[in-house]
Amino acid sequence: MVRRIVEIDQKKCNGCGLCASACHEGAIGMVDGKATLLKDDYCDGLGDCLPACPTGAISFVEREAAAYDEAAVQVHMAARKAKQVLEANAAANASARSEAKPATPAFGGCPGSMSRFLKRTESAPSEHDDTHADSAETFNPSDSATSTGCPGSAASAITHDNFSESAACDHSENIPISALSNWPVQIKLAPIRAPYFDGAKLLIAADCTAYAYSRFHQDFIHGKTTLIGCPKLDSIDYSEKLTEIIRNNDIKSVTVVRMEVPCCGGIEHAVKNALQASGKFIPWQVTTISIDGRILD
Repeated sequence: MVRRIVEIDQKKCNGCGLCASACHEGAIGMVDGKATLLKDDYCDGLGDCLPACPTGAISFVEREAAAYDEAAVQVHMAARKAKQVLEANAAANASARSEAKPATPAFGGCPGSMSRFLKRTESAPSEHDDTHADSAETFNPSDSATSTGCPGSAASAITHDNFSESAACDHSENIPISALSNWPVQIKLAPIRAPYFDGAKLLIAADCTAYAYSRFHQDFIHGKTTLIGCPKLDSIDYSEKLTEIIRNNDIKSVTVVRMEVPCCGGIEHAVKNALQASGKFIPWQVTTISIDGRILD
């Protein structure tokens, strides 16, 4: 029969695995680090995987395909769950028998979350020595181990050789305070319209960036209205919400700050789509942060 079914462009796929996680029928799996439609009859053609893909590698096509088989999907999902349990038990047993020295983790899928150790040998002095103490204006809404999938969730240990615990605990006046000027900051929770969007320089940042980059408040949040999100964890496409915010407010500029990992491309992709859909010409720029806290571009 000819029906609607998903098609995956292997050249565009970055191996993040978000589509496989979003597919409730298990029709998509990771094969050699790329998303692959496992069987036609597992795909219901509803497309839950489409908004999860940060690179636009998935689309609908009309072609000859086996009909969706719900019974086959149930058997497939039960078998996959049983396999995952067996693999987890095997990994736990292997870990118990192994030495304390960590082995190089097996890896497949999204390279962004591959486990790794980061060692800092020296902290370079920042060229910014000023501090900011902005006051936030309150807006009352009533007035308006082994990685088998995407490694983005795998643990990474970061060692700071020159980290000063005394400096971290120092609450004297020379320590910069928060530069945040709006609330809420989560894209999902932010209103479409708010006074702080009027004439705003909008900062749209991936959740992890503020943890990776030590001067995030001083160098990025200061003087901007901030929105944050993680398309991987939220499993949604922010494009529609961001389009409405940009379209309904006087936004002067947009700055996107993302991590270097491939799955973080979803937030950049959403902002680009929102700017295009808004019908406005607004200057925008993208800054990428490495997992060890450096600005890459």
